[in-house]
Amino acid sequence: MQILRESQYLRHDQYGLGVVTKSNVERTTIDFELHGTKKFVTSLLVAELLPGQAPAKPAAPKRASTKARSSASAPAKTAAP
Repeated sequence: MQILRESQYLRHDQYGLGVVTKSNVERTTIDFELHGTKKFVTSLLVAELLPGQAPAKPAAPKRASTKARSSASAPAKTAAP
C-alpha cells in the first residue's frame, strides 16, 4: 500500500473503521473507533479506503481531576486529644 493522506477514512478487516493520523514510507498510524491507535508497516497494510470525510470524533467527557477526587474521598483528619 502507498503512503496515505492524514484524515483518510478506511476499513481494516480486523480493527474496523479508522482514520489515518500519520503515514510515511515506513509506518502508518491509524486511530480506530473501537480499538484505539494502531501502527502498521505501510508496505504490508491491507485496508479498504472509504470515500468522503471521516465522521467527527465526539469530544471525550471531562473528568474531575485526581486531586479533587482524592481529597473528597479521604477521611477528615482530627487532632489527637
